[in-house]
Amino acid sequence: MSTTITPGTHTITVGGVRQVYHVAGQGPVCVAHSGGPGIDSAYLRMPLLEQHYTMVYLEPVGTGDSGRLDLYGLSTYVSFLDAVVDDLALPRVHLLGHSHGGFVVQQYTLDHPGRVAGIILYDTSPVTGPQFWESAMAGVTAYAAVDPHLPAAFQRAVTATDDEAMSSALREAAPVYFADFPTRRTEFEDFVAAIRAWTVPQDSEPFDVRPRLGEITAPTVVIVGAHDFICGPGWAALLHDGIAGSRLVELKASGHFGHIEEPVAFADAAAGLLDQ
Repeated sequence: MSTTITPGTHTITVGGVRQVYHVAGQGPVCVAHSGGPGIDSAYLRMPLLEQHYTMVYLEPVGTGDSGRLDLYGLSTYVSFLDAVVDDLALPRVHLLGHSHGGFVVQQYTLDHPGRVAGIILYDTSPVTGPQFWESAMAGVTAYAAVDPHLPAAFQRAVTATDDEAMSSALREAAPVYFADFPTRRTEFEDFVAAIRAWTVPQDSEPFDVRPRLGEITAPTVVIVGAHDFICGPGWAALLHDGIAGSRLVELKASGHFGHIEEPVAFADAAAGLLDQ
């Protein structure tokens, strides 16, 4: 499904709130929802994928130049994503969701199956909760063997009450998100230095779509970094097992940012969705 969407920055209004998105690339449309919540979406720019898709990068509400709300939740992000899909004026689009953005894409696909041509679930999970967070914190604690200051930085990031404190703490905690940050520090230092974040108070909506994964019939590729401490292979396997016909790709030398750590392998996996 090709498109003539004008490249560049687009702005729409959703319930009086500004929603910004950016368009780049060529080919079928793929709307990308970044993670966080509250992280500047610029980290998810994927030049290699733009050779295969017309990429539409959302700035999720509460971040970047998009508008602000008093409270944020999964249903809110889904409604803003739906507004962007409507604005594109196409019968169906592909979707890419990274981390928390993968939660949004899963829920959107369940709510609006007729609008979805295919989905790329990238370093994400069909469920959160105590086990999910205990597993993530175990990964953070283990990283103390490499950097004893990192667990404290990660804790500051998740408890930050202002944007600058959250941004600063995330930059300090960023190494845990990579498979091998110490060895490849010079490759990733500009990426880390550019990290920005906003505090986006979340409502208490539970997230667990495991019982409904069988309803997803759109072509699906699940991409996961073998060393991802927060949305690793175990969570990816739940998605793959639950979505009939899905393809699972594990990036052996990646953590949470495979599009940065293994960009060619990541782009090949994501573009492979078009062949399913």
